Amino acid sequence: MDVDERIGQWLRARNGIEHRDTLIRAGIPVTRLRDFVRRGRGALIRRAWIALPDADPDLALAARAGGRVTCIALARRRGWWIPPAADARPHLHLRPAAGSAGLGPGWDGVLHWTQPVAPTPGRALEGTVEDALAHIAVCQPPDVARVLWESAARKEGLAPEYLRAVRWRGPAARELAHIVTGLSDSGLETLVVAPLARSGLRVRQQVKIAGRFVDALVGDLLVLQIDGFEFHSASADRTRDIAHDAELRLRGYTVLRFSYAQIVHDWPTVEATIRRALALGLHAAR
Repeated sequence: MDVDERIGQWLRARNGIEHRDTLIRAGIPVTRLRDFVRRGRGALIRRAWIALPDADPDLALAARAGGRVTCIALARRRGWWIPPAADARPHLHLRPAAGSAGLGPGWDGVLHWTQPVAPTPGRALEGTVEDALAHIAVCQPPDVARVLWESAARKEGLAPEYLRAVRWRGPAARELAHIVTGLSDSGLETLVVAPLARSGLRVRQQVKIAGRFVDALVGDLLVLQIDGFEFHSASADRTRDIAHDAELRLRGYTVLRFSYAQIVHDWPTVEATIRRALALGLHAAR
């Protein structure tokens, strides 16, 4: 294997981009890195990063700006549940004392100039989960931020006690840290539960009734079941859902089941249906 192939292999194993010093420490001479770039095999970004032409665009952008991927852009990379209409622009984290991002006037994205909440490796191009959550808290609409925080808590294994103990720098993050439960199986549950909880209703998530967990229990007897986009599609799953719904009804519960499309695209109708059930007292023990 010649040196160019070795450099290319090293970069491909790292999303197509790596800091020059790391490559030098791996035993690749500076002269060969210069040749690699001169021959068009890769690009030199800010005189520090070597990137292949097909390098991860988020990471290449972060290197060009001298920052890190953060906020909802990091959430998307880490597989957190994101509402379909959420902001799809790049979001980058830069320290307040950092120089100009140098992204040009036509760049359409968001820069978060903040002191880090958690320490990061000096050459990381992805920000920390904690900093992403802090940026989400002030950058995204409240319900979207709550969805992302709940998803992060579950996906990243962040206990509510940990989130409440973090030294958040702003009130929005501190408020979210005190209401996140980490119980939502998906962001859909949060979209349903958060507005109801704000109304002062007693809403509990992942309560085990009749041998299975229900998504939400409002009051004593109103069960809300939420069929996510990727779940309950198999015939066996659907059969179990129907059988469990029947058992719940026999035990005196009212079951309202909603689909992904209803919650995401027709929330007013879903909310009106739940409110009508509450007006009938279907949530209260009789």
